[in-house]
Amino acid sequence: MKYKVISLFSGAMGLDLGLEQTDRFEIVACVEKEPAFCETIRLNQREGRLPRSLKVFEGDIASISPRQILDECGLGADEVDLIVGGPPCQAFSTAGKRGTVQDPRGTLLWEYLRFVNAIRPRFFLMENVRGLLSAALKHRPIAQRPDKGGPPLTPEEEPGSVVRLFAKDLEELPGSPYHLDVFEVNSVNYGAPQIRERVLFIGNRDGRIIDFPPPTHGAPQAEDPSELPGLSEATQPWTTLGSVISDLPPQTGNVLDFSPRKKSFLELVPSGSNWRSLPLALQKESMGKAWYAKGGRSGWWRRLSFDLPSPTLVTMPNHASTALCHPTETRALSIEEYARIQEFPTGWKFCGTLAEQYAQVGNAVPTRLGSVAGQILSQALDRPRPAKPDDAVAAGPRIIYVQSHVRTRRWFKDGQPVIWEDGNEDRSAGYSRPKTTKKIRALQSA
Repeated sequence: MKYKVISLFSGAMGLDLGLEQTDRFEIVACVEKEPAFCETIRLNQREGRLPRSLKVFEGDIASISPRQILDECGLGADEVDLIVGGPPCQAFSTAGKRGTVQDPRGTLLWEYLRFVNAIRPRFFLMENVRGLLSAALKHRPIAQRPDKGGPPLTPEEEPGSVVRLFAKDLEELPGSPYHLDVFEVNSVNYGAPQIRERVLFIGNRDGRIIDFPPPTHGAPQAEDPSELPGLSEATQPWTTLGSVISDLPPQTGNVLDFSPRKKSFLELVPSGSNWRSLPLALQKESMGKAWYAKGGRSGWWRRLSFDLPSPTLVTMPNHASTALCHPTETRALSIEEYARIQEFPTGWKFCGTLAEQYAQVGNAVPTRLGSVAGQILSQALDRPRPAKPDDAVAAGPRIIYVQSHVRTRRWFKDGQPVIWEDGNEDRSAGYSRPKTTKKIRALQSA
């Protein structure tokens, strides 16, 4: 039996493809605003990589009716088992400047909730960036916060107020209530060749507590004589960048590449290093004011390693401060390499301009996370609805941290750059041990 799914904010369908890899789900409809992204879906559908019966709804989700989708798919609301999707998250990302959410019920998070309310699936899966968990409904500039002499934060200015309001509105939907479990996870810990921290919201109206499996893959550890108790012992090493892209021929096309000036600096950086390998004068010249910053500089002039996973893919790999330079060629990673890292199926094609293609792949949910979540959801859907909710459901929504944070690998020690040399153990350049493997807290106290 396959469970019927409606996909929102579908993009290039990374999350949906992960679900389909379990062979337990049928994506019956997808909603996407960007024309190039919709053409990607239609092209792969025409070439047999997606079901012919899949309905593609192109347009702003605010102007699309859930009833219209159900009618065109020939479905009743009680025939949809799962709604999935990742509302665009730029306002909540810690990678950029945060803004205020002024009227949250007009944002895309609440458009997602509108569909849940109208269709009432047994389960929903919503994906987003980790920064959403700490996002506030109203932004207070740092210089005006209490520790800088400002007045106490209002409830709307408190970190986590966006998610708390979302959970409150979810709880107040008419009909049988949804229980919400929120998981902080990292795709690299489940076998993806990419360090990518994400947040998965799983809601269900079966009255069940949902759990996420512990990591199956672990990092190469730095030299550290201390042994921390309670650490999970992953059974497999992280999947490396080299294992998914090293068989590709040298690329010249389909690359949003570095400028000649940027390449002049990257030419001097060996594989597995970054700006630390440049002469001091070039560090200052190439980085400007960023050279004097205290943190957040590991991505500057970064050349990747074949023997490590990729860092988180970004939509523009040719920025100096978030460089994704090929390990042995002085160029940015190509679209083909991006697709391999995100684990799109072989032959999957992307439409639109080169920038639009990078946006589709860079913003996609790693298909690996979709597959792991799909296994959890299919097992839960297979179980008959309980006569009464699990006892723990009464405690309300939960946030579960599952060893999602990967501590920064060592780049610098005793005044010298630490270079990860492919083919060696490189324990001195490895990753520090995680401090926490799992932590559960009530969402209200976030």
